[in-house]
Amino acid sequence: MTHTAEIISVGTELLLGNIANTDAQDISQMLSEIGINVYYHTVVGDNPERLKAAVAVAKGRADILITTGGLGPTCDDLTKQTLAESFGKKLIFDEQEAQEIRDYFATRLHSHQMTDNNYRQAYLPEGCVPFHNDCGTAPGCAFEAEGVHVLMLPGPPRECVPMFRSCAMPYLRRLSDLEIKSHNIHIFGLGESFVEDKLRDTMLKLENPTLAPYAKSGEVRLRVTARARTDEEAERMMAPVIAEVREKIGDCVYGIDTDTLENTVLQLLKKDGVTLAAAESCTGGLVSKRMTDLPGASEVYLGGAVTYAPSSKTAILGVPADLLEHDGVVSSSVAEAMAQGARARFESDLGIGITGIAGPASDESGTPVGTVFVSLATHRRTYTRKLHLGHDRDRVRISAANHALDMVRRFLTGLPVEEWEQ
Repeated sequence: MTHTAEIISVGTELLLGNIANTDAQDISQMLSEIGINVYYHTVVGDNPERLKAAVAVAKGRADILITTGGLGPTCDDLTKQTLAESFGKKLIFDEQEAQEIRDYFATRLHSHQMTDNNYRQAYLPEGCVPFHNDCGTAPGCAFEAEGVHVLMLPGPPRECVPMFRSCAMPYLRRLSDLEIKSHNIHIFGLGESFVEDKLRDTMLKLENPTLAPYAKSGEVRLRVTARARTDEEAERMMAPVIAEVREKIGDCVYGIDTDTLENTVLQLLKKDGVTLAAAESCTGGLVSKRMTDLPGASEVYLGGAVTYAPSSKTAILGVPADLLEHDGVVSSSVAEAMAQGARARFESDLGIGITGIAGPASDESGTPVGTVFVSLATHRRTYTRKLHLGHDRDRVRISAANHALDMVRRFLTGLPVEEWEQ
């Protein structure tokens, strides 16, 4: 049986724009991992009547209803009461959850006195499955009524996401006798529309497994999902789809189920025992940040230099001043000199150099915004890409860093690292 879900996020602060509704985004992503479709997101303020109305609509179009928020101890936390009333459930005091709340205050909140209103959180709908909260005081729960599975989760993301993974996902998996498996195919170097055009016929004809695109900043992700009696059967079903994607997309596929492009690069560096350093201008150290965000990067990533001003390119990297004067700061020759300078300065096997105009305005040279040169220096030669990355400053910086990492990936896997004209 295929299930559909609706997420109702409760909180006036969401409607006012005081906080972003990241819960709905995170839950949708996790539901897709287990093959549950989300057709609607609804946001409701802390108002029982409007929440009842939203629930009435939701249970007519989804068989899984997930709420976030409104489970706390204050007078405006009315989700449990409203949902229980909507489905004809009584709220019953759960002594075990009450003790968990007392223990949380005693062991985790030493500086806070537990007030009686916290016990409101221990009232749960009769017959529900409690979801223990390891990160806060408000338990969640799940129950089935009127042909709908209702799951209630706390609002704070640091409580909601762990509870969903540890409690809600196992609960939802039990609703089907099928195993649901997914693989993520990560692509860099092709746009979403190009990838969709290449794979449109395949996507349209597939029912089980399915193939769906998810755009990310600067790259494309495809998710293959299969439902089967066993994990092994699901893997057999997905294998030819993954092979077809690899055949049609080629070496722009940089990994399967890898978190990020930088993680792929890190694993390749470690595998080959190769070290890397970077010299960055317009990206402001983004390559270094992304690499050093990864545990264990210090084994192979030796360091980076943000040489933003022309004088720092000369003083730190040894870029000749006359080269800067003659060719301009944003040029292939300066990017190459920066990459070679990073390699020499940090005594690394590979060096990255990035220089460009991220915007929103050009410099005195009149170079178009979005023009970036990315170089990779190796022991034998230096490779360079000339890029035209548009006018959005953040996009320019992210894309430039992606290209630098992709050049390292290609070099380490024996793929062409030739100049790139966009």
